[in-house]
Amino acid sequence: MALEDARREVDLAFTRNERRGLAFENAFGGATSFLRRRYSKDLTGVDLAITGVPFDQAVTHRTGTRFGPRAIREASALQPFDPPYGWGYSPLDVMDIVDYGDLAFDYARVADFPDTLTAHIRGILAAGPGTITLGGDHYITFPILKAYAEKFGPVALIQFDAHSDLWADDDLSRIDHGTMSYKAVKTGLVEPKASVQIGIRTECDDYLGVSVIDAPEVHRSDPAAVAAKVRAIVGDRPCYVSFDIDCLDPAFAPGTGTPVWGGLASWQAAAILRGLAGITLVGGDVVEVSPAYDTTGATAIAGAHVAHELICLYGWTRRKG
Repeated sequence: MALEDARREVDLAFTRNERRGLAFENAFGGATSFLRRRYSKDLTGVDLAITGVPFDQAVTHRTGTRFGPRAIREASALQPFDPPYGWGYSPLDVMDIVDYGDLAFDYARVADFPDTLTAHIRGILAAGPGTITLGGDHYITFPILKAYAEKFGPVALIQFDAHSDLWADDDLSRIDHGTMSYKAVKTGLVEPKASVQIGIRTECDDYLGVSVIDAPEVHRSDPAAVAAKVRAIVGDRPCYVSFDIDCLDPAFAPGTGTPVWGGLASWQAAAILRGLAGITLVGGDVVEVSPAYDTTGATAIAGAHVAHELICLYGWTRRKG
């Protein structure tokens, strides 16, 4: 949409007719839809739905990620003016993308939350689009993966994280962001032999067959080699990417509940994500952005960039297909 046309609009998050194209509005004003996409519950012809899950009642320590979706959307207002650097194409020009808004749930009925989230994602997938979800704490990935496994069978999981989230917990009624991956493997939602965790730097007794590229290995290697290793592990299996923002070192993303030093730099994460082009991405999320612990907004900016890169990966998959 041309700049002069955009200026005649009131607010593209509500009024734009086209779902494609870059957005030209003041970054400091207007509604905070992700990348200035239109807010819509109409998924007819939509390729990708951005949705928020403002849930943080599964954390072990600091809450605050319920404000993550809002902060990430606000940070994304800095990005929709140009195609993302290094991809060679503009995903906003070739895909129909909407902001589907946030999951509605009763915060006082925590036990009902997992099924509510699974139904939310299931409904989007049934209409055709994939999803990029803005969290929220990392527990949300488990109910999301249930919906994806229903459609695709066990998926390959690429998890960027400081923590494995593989600590033993066979009680499915427990809602804990530290056991999300354990439950996903044990219930058959992901294929461990085709899954990999990147950036780990906390102890885990049993990785349940999931491959690990820990943070020291990333630092010793280079992003292209890491990405090539990941692509070899996941192969052509339908793949879900979950990016916990604490994969990044606290120097780059202090606004998270359980920061751990020694993590990835933002440039390493960006290069690895771009090196994953060619995987069969069916969906993804960025989680654990807790804006109250970062007065600079850098963590939310990082989260918005990660979500944009996931959009690029999703679009690349469709170009490949």
